[in-house]
Amino acid sequence: MLRFILPCLLIIFSFGLPSSSARPAPYALRISCGARRNVRTPPTYALWFKDIAYTGGIPANATSPSYITPPLKTLRYFPISEGPNNCYNIVRVPKGHYSVRIFFGVVDQPNFDKEPLFDISIEGTQISSLKSGWSSQDDQVFAEALMFLLGGTATICFHSTGHGDPAILSIEILQVDDKAYNFGEGWGQGVILRTATRLTCGTGKPRFDEDYSGDHWGGDRFWNPRRSFGKGADSPRSTENTIKKASVSPNFYPEALYQSALVSTEDQPDLTYSLDVEPNRKYSVWLHFAEIDATITAEGKRVFDVVINGDTLFEDVDIIKRSGDRYAALVLNATVTVSGRTLTVVLQPKAGGLAIINAIEVFEVITAEFKTLRDEVGALQKMKKALGLPSRFGWNGDPCVPPQHPWSGANCQLDKNTSRWFIDGLDLDNQGLKGFLPNDISKLKHLQSINLSENSIRGGIPASLGSVTSLEVLDLSYNSFNGSIPETLGELTSLRILNLNGNSLSGKVPAAVGGRLLHRASFNFTDNAGLCGIPGLPACGPHLSSGAKIGIAFGVSLAFLLIVACAMIWWKRRQNILRAQQIAARGAPYAKKRTHVSHDIQMSRQGHNNHGQARTAVENGPSLLS
Repeated sequence: MLRFILPCLLIIFSFGLPSSSARPAPYALRISCGARRNVRTPPTYALWFKDIAYTGGIPANATSPSYITPPLKTLRYFPISEGPNNCYNIVRVPKGHYSVRIFFGVVDQPNFDKEPLFDISIEGTQISSLKSGWSSQDDQVFAEALMFLLGGTATICFHSTGHGDPAILSIEILQVDDKAYNFGEGWGQGVILRTATRLTCGTGKPRFDEDYSGDHWGGDRFWNPRRSFGKGADSPRSTENTIKKASVSPNFYPEALYQSALVSTEDQPDLTYSLDVEPNRKYSVWLHFAEIDATITAEGKRVFDVVINGDTLFEDVDIIKRSGDRYAALVLNATVTVSGRTLTVVLQPKAGGLAIINAIEVFEVITAEFKTLRDEVGALQKMKKALGLPSRFGWNGDPCVPPQHPWSGANCQLDKNTSRWFIDGLDLDNQGLKGFLPNDISKLKHLQSINLSENSIRGGIPASLGSVTSLEVLDLSYNSFNGSIPETLGELTSLRILNLNGNSLSGKVPAAVGGRLLHRASFNFTDNAGLCGIPGLPACGPHLSSGAKIGIAFGVSLAFLLIVACAMIWWKRRQNILRAQQIAARGAPYAKKRTHVSHDIQMSRQGHNNHGQARTAVENGPSLLS
């Protein structure tokens, strides 16, 4: 069942903008994943840049699953041990409309899965999910999407699904015209076109636009060859005549695309093509025509209807009439919703010759996912680093999108008013975290629940948590938090559960926090030897302000320095005394001898004086006293 959305006719007039040398070349970036130097590949010698500083993962030698893959020798794979989400983060991408293509590879080592299955997202929107058998289908060895990149970056992520390690051979980001593949109502910057198939009919040669020498503003589309839609259903046609109105703005199709075609047969006049699709999705179908059959020379010679899943979307299609000439390009586009698993295009002849078709393109129309608030993404990235989050968490890309692969431990909600995702819960209990809790956690303004229990988080509890007024549950139990409980936690008026037990917290429980007990809140402060001040905990001594504590600490430090200085002075003085005594002790024998000699001399002199005095007295007689 198909619901008609919007059929429209795109006629490429001769005054459409052709390829012009005056227009600057489009932005183009090609990355050879795992390569350590730039390489060029034949036949066009396209430049592939080396793979440095874009992502994690492991470089390895590559095996190409298909002959259409670029002839590159390396790839990069992402083992599950590095987490379920791994991304290439490409910066300095000019704002514009782009074709983004990712080629997959196979690791050239024994014991590696030869067909890993994983999902691919670009800028948070999942564009592809690999299915079993992809490695044997040429048009499934890559994923491709048309989208607008307006943030200056391109984030391309690979999401493990448990079936082998994602392995990426190459990434291409090629700018196209801003109006390329405009399908009318509903098209715009919030829309992504995922390539479902792209066929060139009536030929057996696979071609890229580069092989066709196509205009670079058309990208480098791969055209899968289809020589027939079924046995006896059609026959090929080809020409070397010039095709008019082909390589014109905005899609710039290569002229050679219209030089081959399939034409239905008399036995099977209806020309039918069927494609397996995902149900309940919207698809944009682009049909390419040019009258290259030499037997059709005028208007009215070939007229047919275009029917998609039973609905006639284009009636009385006369290629020469609508394009204005033979050997002139005509493009018809219709956007439809398919409820089943098959999209079928039927060209039904009505008059004149049989049906003809040159090429077919089918795109799945995907609405781009809304992104997570930038401040909250940055806060989570800083938490990842501060907490030493194990790589197995795979916190890469956007936390909330694609919704099929959100970050483990982060709970998301969509704000329909702002069309942005936000984080309303963190569940990281018992995950072996060993870092500290950064102040940036307060930038998660919508948090209602935080559970970081049973880890080894150290340091203080950030006072900034008090600004997360929506917080209802805070469980930091059984960690290594130290210091005091921030008074700002008392400002969390919505808080119902506060578990701080099993840490190394100290000091008085703030009155504002303890007061929450009166509001039937459930708090647990046990197993913190230094906490006091509420029922169930030891009583506190005189409560000192922070300034007083600083003053006491300063006084104690000053006293300690004075004691050290006095001890040093005493020690030096004591050393001087001991040194003097040692010197005196060494000179004692010589000092004793000198003392005896001096004493003998003095005694001799004294005896001599006494003898002289006695003689004088005898000679002079007794003295007369008056």
